[in-house]
Amino acid sequence: MNFGLDEYAERLQKVKDSMSSRGIEILIVSDPSNMHWLTGYDGWSFYVHQGLLVSLDLPEPVWWGRGMDGNGARLTTYLAPGSIRPYEDGYVQNPQRHPMSFVAGLLRELGLDRKAVAAEADNYWYTAKCQATLARELGREPLDATGLVNWCRLVKSPAEIGFLKKAALVCQGVMRAAVDNVRPGRLEREAAAEVYRACLLGADGASGDHPAIFPIMPSNERTSCAHLGWDPGRAYASGDLVLLELCGVHLRYHCPLSRTVFLGRPPEKLRHVEKAVLSGVEAVLGFIRPGVLAEEVEARWREATAPYGVVKPSRLGYSIGASYVPDWGERTVSLRPGDGTVLQAGMALHVMPGIWEDDLGFESSEPILVTEGGCEPLVSFPRGILTP
Repeated sequence: MNFGLDEYAERLQKVKDSMSSRGIEILIVSDPSNMHWLTGYDGWSFYVHQGLLVSLDLPEPVWWGRGMDGNGARLTTYLAPGSIRPYEDGYVQNPQRHPMSFVAGLLRELGLDRKAVAAEADNYWYTAKCQATLARELGREPLDATGLVNWCRLVKSPAEIGFLKKAALVCQGVMRAAVDNVRPGRLEREAAAEVYRACLLGADGASGDHPAIFPIMPSNERTSCAHLGWDPGRAYASGDLVLLELCGVHLRYHCPLSRTVFLGRPPEKLRHVEKAVLSGVEAVLGFIRPGVLAEEVEARWREATAPYGVVKPSRLGYSIGASYVPDWGERTVSLRPGDGTVLQAGMALHVMPGIWEDDLGFESSEPILVTEGGCEPLVSFPRGILTP
C-alpha cells in the first residue's frame, strides 16, 4: 500500500456514495487502475480475470482473482484475509468454465446475489463473455457502471498530488535522456533503451517505474502518425524530425510529456505549426482555472490557433493519474467540444495539442494541475522545437 488507511477509506466512501446515487448496491470493479486506487493492489495479473466486489453492505471491498495471485493481494492491499477470495486455476482461460461463474457463486455465498449488481461494462478487461456469464448466473443483466470509479478519482488528494509531482521529476529526466540520445548516428533502439533506463531509475530521489504506454518515438514520415514507436533497424541522421511522447511514473502515477526534435535546421512548415501550437498552449494555460468547462478550454485553443490555419480534429487533452497498461489516461474528462465537465482544483490534465499532418507531425504538450488560482505546469522543459 502506498497510502494510509484513512485515504483508502475516503476513496471507498466516494465510490459508495456514487453507487447509492445511481441505485447500485454491488459494483464489480475490473479496471486494474481502479483496483489499485481502491485497495493498493499492484500485480501484473490482469491478463486473467480479476476484480473487486464493492458492496454497500460490506466495510471493505472483496478481492477475487487467480489463486496464484492471492498472495499478491495480501502483500499489496490493506484487505483482511477474509476479503481475499482466490479462484482455482481451472477457471483460467478455460472455455468450459468462466471466472464470472465464480464471482456469481461468491455473491450467492455472501447473500448479495439479489442486490442491484453493476459492472464496468465498457473497459479493456470486462468482456462480452463476462457479461453473458454473469447475466446467465444471476438471471438478469448487470447494470452498467462504466467510469463510476474513474470519475471518483478525478480530484486528487494532497498525497496523490505529491506522487504526481514526483512522477513529473521522473518525466523531466526521461525527456532529457531522450533528447540527449536523439543524435545523428545513434540507433533509434539505443535511444529507446536509454529512455526505458531513465523511466525505471527515476530522478531527483523519486523512484521510477514502467509506463502504461511504450515510448512513442517516431521519426520523419512516421511522425504523421500519433502512436508509432521507434524504428529498431534505423539510425538517426541529419535532417531527421523526431516526436517524443514519453512519461514519468512514480508508484503508478503517470506524468506524460511530448516534445519535438529536429536534427538540423527545421523547415518553415514545421516552424509555422510550432508557432500555432505554442500560441495555443500559452492561451490555454492562461485560461484554465476552477469553474471553466472542459469544452471552453478547447474553444480557447481554437480561437488562439485559428489565425495560423492549423486544425486539430482530435481532443486537446485528458485527465491523468494512477494507471496501468494500455493507457495512462483516466478515461474521464476530455478537452473537446461537448464535454461540459467543470474544472476543479486538484484535477490533473495532460494538455496534448499533437498535430499530425500527411507528411509530418509536431507535439509539445503540458501536464498540469488545476489550482485554486489557475493551473500549474508539472514539468519544466523547453516547449519549442529542440535542435540538439
